[in-house]
Amino acid sequence: MNNNCHRNPVLLIHGFLVDSRVFRRMSAYLTNLGWSVYSFNLVPNYGIVGIDELAEQIVDYVDRTFHPEQRFDIVGLSMGGLVSRYYIQRLGGINRVQRLIAISSPHHGTWTAYILWVKGCVQMRPKSDFLASLNQDISMLEQLNFTSIWTPWDFMIVPASSSQMPVGKEVKLPIFAHANMARHPLSLKALAEALTAPITD
Repeated sequence: MNNNCHRNPVLLIHGFLVDSRVFRRMSAYLTNLGWSVYSFNLVPNYGIVGIDELAEQIVDYVDRTFHPEQRFDIVGLSMGGLVSRYYIQRLGGINRVQRLIAISSPHHGTWTAYILWVKGCVQMRPKSDFLASLNQDISMLEQLNFTSIWTPWDFMIVPASSSQMPVGKEVKLPIFAHANMARHPLSLKALAEALTAPITD
């Protein structure tokens, strides 16, 4: 891999019931390869507020952290992929983000979201109004470089095929269990490759 190529800053967006510490290994890996890596904690992270409300926190963080002309890439893990998509598709992020990499994100919902009756979980249920609306203009993601990284052995995203998308690039990995997608060597390698994919205007 060419370590001299241009690298955008990378913003890592975590998922449900975890915080930015989930990215410890990923952040160190990308930093070692030459990226400037950023992350922050979505609060609260247990679904009591909606994904749309969490996405507003990306707006605030980006405004505080990056120059207005700075383009950057986003990595969204699990629910973080949906939070990132909402930021891009609804809150103007499409004008700033050049690459979006979603890792094990429930783009079409997950049956495990029926465990809790809180707003964020209701939004992540299959055929929810939230997902139907977000997926109506899924073609917006064709304006940037979008990659979905997923495993058929997820067990948290049910069915695992919910992470598949009709746009962008798909990377299917033989990784056991949802939690390992943030730290497995195969996942990290696929992520680095996605972050070096050329940008087409």
